[in-house]
Order: sequence, then structure tokens, then C-alpha cells
Amino acid sequence: MDILEKAKILTHSGEYDSCGPRMCEVKVKSGLGGIYHAKAEHKTCRIFKTLMNNTCTFDCKYCHNSVSCTKKSRKVNYEPDELARLFIHLTKSLGVHGLFLSSGVGKDVDNTTEKMLDAVHKLRFKHNFRGYVHFKILPGTSYELIKQAAELSTRMSINIEAPNKGVINEMSSCKDFHKDILKRQSWISRFKLAGGQATQIILNELSTDKDVMKMMDWEYDNLDLKRIYFSAFRPVKGTKFENKEAESPLRQNHLYNIDFLRRNYEFKLKEFKEIMSDGMLPREDPKLALAKANFEGVVDINQASYDELVRVPGIGPVTAKKIAGGYKIKKYEDLHKLGGWVERAKPFIEVDGKRQTSLIEF
Repeated sequence: MDILEKAKILTHSGEYDSCGPRMCEVKVKSGLGGIYHAKAEHKTCRIFKTLMNNTCTFDCKYCHNSVSCTKKSRKVNYEPDELARLFIHLTKSLGVHGLFLSSGVGKDVDNTTEKMLDAVHKLRFKHNFRGYVHFKILPGTSYELIKQAAELSTRMSINIEAPNKGVINEMSSCKDFHKDILKRQSWISRFKLAGGQATQIILNELSTDKDVMKMMDWEYDNLDLKRIYFSAFRPVKGTKFENKEAESPLRQNHLYNIDFLRRNYEFKLKEFKEIMSDGMLPREDPKLALAKANFEGVVDINQASYDELVRVPGIGPVTAKKIAGGYKIKKYEDLHKLGGWVERAKPFIEVDGKRQTSLIEF
């Protein structure tokens, strides 16, 4: 099998490992998948996302690489030097700047990780690649190998997949939530990587938004995470979960909204309890729903505090700081010039004594 055909299989096999929205995937004439526009080190770059191999001894009920999946895809793997040479070729031919490397669990966790490390080591020292490397840690990986990966990587992650032990036990019999996953996350956090640590949670019927948000809070508070990625469940033929319903992309988007509000706006997740029903967020933008629930009337945009302004839909932290710092808004165009989303903000604000009918008055 030639290397391009092998790469097509392994990039397809790794498509469920999120490194950003699916819309960011780059289409190339060769038909090779797995190349994404992603944010890395505060700039947009092209990242090549692939598995080291697509053979897996884990029995995850949602995964098409699982040993329990009855619809078998062609099983292939890279040799370490092979992957390193392919990646360098992609940097020259397709403008790729970074590598996102994960894998199915082959012979065993540490054996697979050693091959991944060998490939990255060859990139760093044989090919002198100094760019972005996101190294995916497999559940149960030994401390010594995680330490070696930290010395070679820009960012590392291990997918927790579920918000608690009960849910992960429903999804797989091979992973101990606390020992194999959370303990490895705590080890990664010791190394203070330039790109930090990330993780991924699958959204399905087994957990509520409240469950996910509780875990989100704990992860950010205790592990110094940079990002949490959310993946709306999609049933895959041949897996134990093939007959379960796909999760709505809206749920995924709204949890990304919550994540952004927590990280960038410093919202407390307990604020959203009043707009939730049976542990689930409403089917609308969470910030808008929260504003409709809490604003008793419009606020004078030039008299409001930063905390009030940042909770107005359409006004972000940078704009709120400028206004609270004394920048006068005399007309809606002034808000637009500052970067505000005027149409979203209008129902909640008063500008120079003028106001639009508020959403909360309907």
C-alpha cells in the first residue's frame, strides 16, 4: 500500500478526534483528509490530524476503530519514519504547519505510545521540525512516556469522553475514569506545556448539560486546561451504539458558548442554573437566554458597570471594558465601531436616552 492511500485511511479513522469545527477542514486535490485550519499559538495554521494506527483493543461502544465494531475497516499503521517523512512532505507541498497525532491502541497502550514518540522524535531531531505538535495521550499510558511526550510536544490531551465515571462505564469496559484518565490528566498538568492541555467530551443521551458543565468547571479549576472540545454523538454502523439517536449539533454549539463565556467572559456556571430545565440548557443562545431571564429593564449603556455590560448580548469583554472605562456611546454606530453587535444589544440597552422595545417586555 502506498503512503498516500495509507494516509487517507488513517486520517478518516481519526476524524472523530476534534481539533476544531468540521467546517475548518481543508479540501485538497489529492483527496487526502485530515488537514484543518486551527488556532495554535495565537495564530491560524494548517494542522495535519492523523492516527498512528487504526487497530484498537479497546471496546468503546461508539467508536468505529473499536475491537467490538462489526464493520471492519482496512487496518493499517505508519512506521515512525514513514509518518515523519510524510509530514515533512506535507509541510512543503500543502503548507502544513502542525501535527495532531493520536492512535488506536494496538498491542498495548505503552507500545503504541512508544511508536508515536518515535515518530515525533524523528520529526524534531532528524528533520529539525520546530513547529506545533499536539500529542494525544492514550488512557493508561505510563508516567515515564507522558514525561517524554511533554518534552517533544506543544500541546497534549487525553479524551475524558464522558463527564463522570458512571457514563464512561456505559460507554466502555476498558477505561477506569479516575485511574486511566483523570490521573493521566493530572500528570500532564505538571509539565506546563507552551500550548497547555486539552480534552474532549462526547455529548449523548447518557449525560445532561448540567453533568457536562459540572465536569467542565472541575477540569478548568483543577487541571489548568486550555480548551475542552465537545463532540455531538453520531451513530456509527457496526458499533454497539449504532441504533442510538444522533445528538443535536445545537447542543454542541451551546456548550461551546458556555465554555467561551466561562473562559473569556469569566461567567460563573452556576449563573445558568435558572435557565436550565431537567439539567439541560434551552435551545437558544445561553447568553441571550440568561439576559432575558435577568434584565428587568434596559440599562443605560454609559452608566452601566462592566459586569452589567458584559452580560448584554452582543457586547464582549473588550468592548465592555472600554465603555466602563469612560468611552461614551452617543449613538448605536459608536457601539458598532467598538466591536459590539448592535442588533443583539439593542433590546437591552439605552443609548442617549433612546431605546428599542425590549425582548423581555414581550
